[in-house]
Amino acid sequence: MTQVGGHTERVRHRTHEGFLRHRSFFWAQVATVLCVIVVGVYFFVARDLAEPPNGGSWLGYLLGTMSAGLIVWLACLGVRKRVITAGHYSLKAWVSAHVYLGLSLTILATLHTGFQFGWNIHTLAYVLMMVVIISGALGVWAYATLPQRLHGNRGETTRRQMLDTIGSLDAQLHEAAQPLERAAADVVRLSIEQTDLGGSFWKRLTQSYGDCANRRALARLRALPAPGSAVQAEALTKVESLMQQKADALSLARRQMGITALLEAWLFVHIPATFALLAALIAHIVSVFAYW
Repeated sequence: MTQVGGHTERVRHRTHEGFLRHRSFFWAQVATVLCVIVVGVYFFVARDLAEPPNGGSWLGYLLGTMSAGLIVWLACLGVRKRVITAGHYSLKAWVSAHVYLGLSLTILATLHTGFQFGWNIHTLAYVLMMVVIISGALGVWAYATLPQRLHGNRGETTRRQMLDTIGSLDAQLHEAAQPLERAAADVVRLSIEQTDLGGSFWKRLTQSYGDCANRRALARLRALPAPGSAVQAEALTKVESLMQQKADALSLARRQMGITALLEAWLFVHIPATFALLAALIAHIVSVFAYW
């Protein structure tokens, strides 16, 4: 609070802190310290052995237990997202811990293996874990960079305004096409009735709109023979202008949907790979104790 002319003014400082920077990189520091300690212990133990400690040594079991516990805890983030709390156990804190402790598994689990790999369920679990970690890292990149691209693409235009613009252009096209002959009117109908704004997830992701009905309609319109009257020539010019405006509006909206699809894409790998990892982890643990 500050006193100005006998009046009390409350000054509020609002800052936005992302999950990566949560509490001044607290969980990044925790994960770093954990990795340093584990690496130090590993090489301290390994110096007196003929070969590095593997999953069957006491250190291997310790690292395996830590890694398995972390994997299960990290997989619970989806459950945690459905619970609203604040403070030390806020969702932002959980996501921050999820990212940095997840990255620490690259050290813990690798040392747990003792760098021994083969064509077995144990290596499969390790590979799936790395797929989950890499896809998660891509997800962090997506959420850190793509929202800025979304804003840069749309400017001050909302998604609703984009859709309203396309709808308005369709209405204007319908009105402008009234004086046209049958062939030209059919071209306008193609643009209005068959234009697909979004399409499938893959189509939005790859921006594969080569078959766009509005684009085909515009090409056909320009290929039509010259109209026989001034009224139709004026109408045709107006329709062509409106179709070009629609093409620009569609391009803007589709780029927006493409960026949104990129935000979703990593989940198509991350989530299924997580469930596959949990299944492989259970098989790994059961096989270890079954043959122990």
